[in-house]
Amino acid sequence: REIGIRMAVGAKTWDIRIQFIVEALTLSMIGGITGIIIGGTASFILSNVFEIPSVVSLPSVLLAFCFSGLVGIFFGFYPAYKASLLNPIDALRFE
Repeated sequence: REIGIRMAVGAKTWDIRIQFIVEALTLSMIGGITGIIIGGTASFILSNVFEIPSVVSLPSVLLAFCFSGLVGIFFGFYPAYKASLLNPIDALRFE
């Protein structure tokens, strides 16, 4: 319904695609940050419990964060493409 309203008021197909990709990227980045926090915390706790040295390096954190973003962009393209092809009337008629 939101897509139909946006298209009815003048949004172009590119605007719809960008919206979906940005939403997918945002969600994947939030997931990436959450995963980095949970992974770092688990690594710290387990290394203290079992007395095994654990190193979480900045490059590995950045790589995980970038990978999360790429996954979001990759899996956001198809829904963005499909949404941009919707007819505004059909998008408003069906939810």
